[in-house]
Amino acid sequence: MFSITKTLGAIIAGAVLAFGSSAAIAKDSSKPIVIPTHNWSSQVVMAYVIGGIFESLGDNVEYKPADSQAVYEAIRLGDITISHEVWQSTFGKSFYKAMSKGGVIDAGTHAAATLEEMGVPQYVIDDNLCPGLPNWEALKNCKGVFATADSGGKGRWLEGPQSWHGDLMPVRVNALGLGNDYVVKFAGGADAIWAELASAKKEGRGIITFNWTPNFTDAEGFVFIEFPPYTDGCRVADGGDGSCGSPKGWLKKAANYKFPKTHPAAYKAFSKISFTTTQVGQMAALVDVDKLSHQDAAKKWLAENEDVWKPFTR
Repeated sequence: MFSITKTLGAIIAGAVLAFGSSAAIAKDSSKPIVIPTHNWSSQVVMAYVIGGIFESLGDNVEYKPADSQAVYEAIRLGDITISHEVWQSTFGKSFYKAMSKGGVIDAGTHAAATLEEMGVPQYVIDDNLCPGLPNWEALKNCKGVFATADSGGKGRWLEGPQSWHGDLMPVRVNALGLGNDYVVKFAGGADAIWAELASAKKEGRGIITFNWTPNFTDAEGFVFIEFPPYTDGCRVADGGDGSCGSPKGWLKKAANYKFPKTHPAAYKAFSKISFTTTQVGQMAALVDVDKLSHQDAAKKWLAENEDVWKPFTR
């Protein structure tokens, strides 16, 4: 009896060890990990950076252009695998809405804190082009400083693409009582914003534009306008008048719920990935300042920052 029990125990123990061993060395699926690309530099460069990290693990990667709001539903449905720059103030609702339906998981938070807001380049403050800035009330007396050929005599707010925030800024302009003095224009993409900033700097003129941090502009200096503080319920969609500014927030990562099972090694690395404000800004600067392609920028960043990303793969 003792011999039989001992033999059975050895068999069971062996089976457990074999199972545990196979689980430990389970390989990622050969099915491609689909990474979305949007229309701002840090997001696209980071897509290729993360794709490069996955490829270092032996994974196959595909890149797919995607709408920055609809991407979370695409992740939920499995058409896209991850999202690596989920900005709280702009995409938080879409992210949580998709999560509530099932199929999307929170894959962690970057070290970088975020702010997305209207503001001015540092020289506008330094040269006192609009006395009283960054307090928003200074704008009441400065519409001429920010007027452009297409603004009809009003000051212009240059917003990002309308797909980013909808009518958030036009509503804010009117709610603050600035509708008679300012008009909101929408840029076609991030590149158009940077071109306008460069042109305004060269001419030494005032410009109000949407921007965000972390971004490459952190290095040169960009000042966000101080609007009435954001509070829960202050926006029109939440019952408020929409006059409030933007909240400081998190930068999260999202993934399809199957990702940890189909690509356990890649998901483990993805869950560990946490970039700082400086690192995200560096990625964007390689494109927006150094004029590299997004792919070349990612290759350069990966080559020069192995001490940052390799620990994510262990």
